[in-house]
Amino acid sequence: MMAIPSIDMEATGRNITRLRQQAGLTVRDLQEIFGFTTPQAIYKWQHGTAMPAIDNLVVLAAVLNVSINEIVIVETRELVLASA
Repeated sequence: MMAIPSIDMEATGRNITRLRQQAGLTVRDLQEIFGFTTPQAIYKWQHGTAMPAIDNLVVLAAVLNVSINEIVIVETRELVLASA
């Protein structure tokens, strides 16, 4: 058996929302920080339908004053390998 990590996108999205609120930031604030013309990307992050690109994740962690590991929720599943 092998443990395979994967990102729980919905839990990560809820985490982004919670951390943003704790930091006292609005979606509009993040939109301006990232220079996005619309807030859609941030809403997608929060709903777990998309993940921030790694460069945006680094900025998000800095803005929220947390580590990337505190943003991303990783779950592990067991993979059974077939024997040869």
